[in-house]
Amino acid sequence: MIRRITFSAATALALVLALPASAEDAPSAATVVARVNGTEITLGHLIIARQSLPPQYQQIPNEVLFPGLLDQLVNQTLLAATETEDAQVRLSVENERRSLLAGKAIEAALAPAVTEEAVAAAYKAKYASATPTREWNASHILVNTKEEAEELVKALEGGADFATLAKEKSTGPSGPTGGELGWFGPSMMVPPFEDAVKQLEAGKISGPVETQFGWHVIKLNDIRDAAAPALEDVRDELLQDIQRETLDARIAELTKAATIEKPGAEIDPALLSNTSLLGN
Repeated sequence: MIRRITFSAATALALVLALPASAEDAPSAATVVARVNGTEITLGHLIIARQSLPPQYQQIPNEVLFPGLLDQLVNQTLLAATETEDAQVRLSVENERRSLLAGKAIEAALAPAVTEEAVAAAYKAKYASATPTREWNASHILVNTKEEAEELVKALEGGADFATLAKEKSTGPSGPTGGELGWFGPSMMVPPFEDAVKQLEAGKISGPVETQFGWHVIKLNDIRDAAAPALEDVRDELLQDIQRETLDARIAELTKAATIEKPGAEIDPALLSNTSLLGN
């Protein structure tokens, strides 16, 4: 009888050991992958280390990365044990923790805001429903004095070819191409130049126009209303707008509910470079 019970117990134990590991035994972030003088390195530590690798290393297969990352963390643990935490380490850890938590908060704020519906609405508001933008195509001849510009106007009124004069007389970089500036929209040129262009009819030539670059004689080649860009062409721009507006609103909300004090706001900015304040 005793032999049967002993045999049955041994058989049961063998069967248990032969069963696959349960879900409770599956690897997790807390799974210990190494110990260095009692200090544990977990699978979670390795996962974070992999996420922190530069992009060019992210493509390396995990089976190649695993032993290298493990050795790296082991070596860092060995080295870290030879030092004590000073102000620089403590403050760096606090800054990194603050940055990581802020990053998670940003992701949480942006996730529900960045949708296809939001992009479509932003596109409609900024482009589809907007007044078409006026654009101009102009050429110019740039010279150093008003007198030179006046002589150019006289020559042009007498039938001289604008492009030929630009190539011969213009001191600007567009001179070799006949003074052509191509198409440009509002605020792309300095105000005196743009104001003069707006007063011209297509095909007409201006009188001398002074800017900080010198004196210009301008020919307006053509005018057009720019068509709205396709949504896909400005998607990234719209996404950035949505993200910025959402984050600004979230920070404004948090700021309104917070008590913020800045007792050191008037401190000497030169102290930013004084690393001796961190001590040893």
